[in-house]
Amino acid sequence: MTTTPYLVHHLLDAREGDADRIALVDGERSVSYAAFAQLVARCAAALRANGLSNGDRVAIVLPKCIEECWAIFGTSQASGVFVPVNSVLRAQQIRHIVEDSGARIVICSRALLETVSAALAGLDHLTILCAEAIADGSAVTTESTGSDKAIGEDLAAILYTSGSTGKPKGVMLSHRNLLAGSRIVIKYLEITERDRILSILPFSFDYGLNQLLTAVQQRALTVLFTFQLGDEIVRAIRDHAITGLAGVPTIWAILTKTSPLLRKTTLPTLRYITNSGGAVPSETVRRLREMLKDTRIFLMYGLTEAFRSTFLPPEEIDRRPTSIGKAIPECEVFAVKPDGQRARPGEPGILVHRGPTVSLGYWNRPEDTAAVLRPNPFRPAAQGGEIVCYSGDLVVEDEDGFFSFVGRADAMIKSSGYRISPTEVEEVLMATGAFRQVAVIGLPDPLAGQKVHAVAVPLNGATPAVHDILKTVAGQLPAFMVPRMIELVDALPTTPNGKLDYPLLARQRSQHAAA
Repeated sequence: MTTTPYLVHHLLDAREGDADRIALVDGERSVSYAAFAQLVARCAAALRANGLSNGDRVAIVLPKCIEECWAIFGTSQASGVFVPVNSVLRAQQIRHIVEDSGARIVICSRALLETVSAALAGLDHLTILCAEAIADGSAVTTESTGSDKAIGEDLAAILYTSGSTGKPKGVMLSHRNLLAGSRIVIKYLEITERDRILSILPFSFDYGLNQLLTAVQQRALTVLFTFQLGDEIVRAIRDHAITGLAGVPTIWAILTKTSPLLRKTTLPTLRYITNSGGAVPSETVRRLREMLKDTRIFLMYGLTEAFRSTFLPPEEIDRRPTSIGKAIPECEVFAVKPDGQRARPGEPGILVHRGPTVSLGYWNRPEDTAAVLRPNPFRPAAQGGEIVCYSGDLVVEDEDGFFSFVGRADAMIKSSGYRISPTEVEEVLMATGAFRQVAVIGLPDPLAGQKVHAVAVPLNGATPAVHDILKTVAGQLPAFMVPRMIELVDALPTTPNGKLDYPLLARQRSQHAAA
């Protein structure tokens, strides 16, 4: 008898047909659900044999591959906390995540071992395991599932996301959070065991991780895929008979503007596509509908701190092309004005999310957590109380209860589906010694949604070699964080309090670009 899952790894509890049903496809490799579960058990045993205790963090530094999948589930089965690390990050960022999370064990591939070891040199009490050694059994000689040491409310994962200031922060997600997100998405996307999901988003991104969990819960097939050109995505959909694809605005721009194969290829199996990580321009949605006439398009809004907040049903797209929709199942969203009152239709306010996907907050950052996770202003303690998530995004609700995104209430840049901290980029630019002041802003971009743009005051009036500086920066930051250009100015605008006026700077540059 199948029991209700309450921990992430319970999604893999044995079911009839697992030996024959393919779980994952990774290039020329594939693995059945039964074999997947065996690898998960082997990983859990290896982690325990190497000293993992209940609640210890395991940093997983791997590209999208079968090994990353079983490392996630294996950490859960060992009663650890998995911390997926995007393998495109630079050494200093990998080190920050591992050090900040207090990871006890790091799992990487042999190909990445030298790079990861160098990045983590000097960190105490850290064990680095190669995924290949875990898979072939050389990391441990016995396999044991053991007994569950956690309950649903316990910490399952830490996903690192940039904040408006400083380095990336770890968002803490419980088993209940992750399972609720999976259950909810399955409901409105109607995912079944017949689905074949193309996974192109990183598992360090809550949206990408959710795809893996939903597929496992329903025993669907997941095709793990990385790409450089849009035509590669089209071929993958065609060749693997893909039924579901999730993406961010950049992917849809690439497919509709730089992928000639899409116009020439029929994709009869593609049942739905979904978007998150930023608004999709109406023109891009129009092109997608034109090219994918029989595919349902779900436009969604969310944030890692509360997973997914809203979705727009496909049948509403023509009437509300700029809407982010209504609350996902089992959740409620509403807008709150600066005075703390609930915004009426037509009034802008901060979107607030309540429901089972509200996270546990930020790892080791109680002040940041308190700023985002607050008591529900409309449900006082005398009535039971509740913690809700303040998104920091301005929205407007219409008379029918549909929401539209107005803008971010902080200085975050959202580019290619990534949330980028301006401060982190500024720190790297200032470290070059070429500038007196630097301000990094996001400017509109048809492909990325926003592009990273740096405005800088040179040191001592000199004219620095911008091209050389960008090359230096590219060696320290992942490509999506490197500014497209560095604009040199004599001074930066400030507020009456003497702070850099980022909104004014962004407005001026946006107006200039549009002129």
